[in-house]
Amino acid sequence: MFKKLFSKFGKDIAIDLGTANTLVYVKGEGIVIREPSVVAINQKTNQILAIGKEAKKMVGRTPANIVATRPLSHGVISDFEVAEQMLKYFVQKVYQERVIFPRPRVIIGIPCGLTEVEKRAVREAGKNAGAQKVFLIEQPMAAAIGAKLPVQEAGGNFVVDIGGGTTEIAVISLGGIVLSKSLKVAGDKLNQDVINFVQEEYKLLIGEKTAEEAKIRLGNAYLFKQRREKKEKREMPIRGRNLITGLPEEVVVNEEDIKRAIEKSVREIVGEIKNAIEETPPELVADIMLKGIYLTGGGALLRGLDALIAKETRIPTKIVEDPLTAVVRGAGAVLENLDELEEVLAQPEEMEVPKE
Repeated sequence: MFKKLFSKFGKDIAIDLGTANTLVYVKGEGIVIREPSVVAINQKTNQILAIGKEAKKMVGRTPANIVATRPLSHGVISDFEVAEQMLKYFVQKVYQERVIFPRPRVIIGIPCGLTEVEKRAVREAGKNAGAQKVFLIEQPMAAAIGAKLPVQEAGGNFVVDIGGGTTEIAVISLGGIVLSKSLKVAGDKLNQDVINFVQEEYKLLIGEKTAEEAKIRLGNAYLFKQRREKKEKREMPIRGRNLITGLPEEVVVNEEDIKRAIEKSVREIVGEIKNAIEETPPELVADIMLKGIYLTGGGALLRGLDALIAKETRIPTKIVEDPLTAVVRGAGAVLENLDELEEVLAQPEEMEVPKE
């Protein structure tokens, strides 16, 4: 069914098109691109100045006419033309050293619960970027395959993929998603929580980059009692503009501060996980209690999150190996074995029947 087209000139690719980062996997080669999903645009001329790493460097440092923007919001394409240009840039980067530019088959990871219009937008962006054919795979399914879970067997697999824009929760069995939830609380929301907290607590205005650094270095969802008793606290200085004086200022924040800042959002994620468990068929819950909950995505690296989820759900919780690349590795595994894993893909384009 799936013929190996253009194999002489190029190879098919899998893309994890994330709100914060885009990763590209080339068939037979592995992950070749890992760059921020950011595009810098000159608003006067509508000219794209930079994409990926170069554009990320410009965030917060551009003149008024240049804007560094993300074409995806909460995992959904919010600016079609810019997203198309970004995809085209990444696809061409894969083939820049080849004499002939092929039209590869592309698998793109998407959040659960996208509407048909949103799915069509992703397909069109992929095709306009140079793809011969575009397949879609839901991110929790790709993450489960990337974590080497037995998704095609009759047993429950519980995956939580915490990315930049969305947290995807799914129960997978027999090659399909039995139950899924998509929550617009993830890495970006935690960054904003830190910005808001520092603004309210210290009257200091900081940027997203500073907030993200504080979250990564000090973020902890579950401070253990022993560490509190020993008063072991990590801390770091952060710099910004004092909202009262308007002058630059430096304050020192610690992990208790960051925990308080992100606590509400973390509780929302844990609450949605508990809701998903409540809605899961009893036989699959029994499987999940034995196998555990698997965390993937950048948010999985938040210290103590696995311990908090395990405490709240009473189910063992594990962080998969290299959680940041689980989705693209899973999509790549499907790419390598399209004939065997065709059933795990979202509904193919040719199978879509328009409603009358």
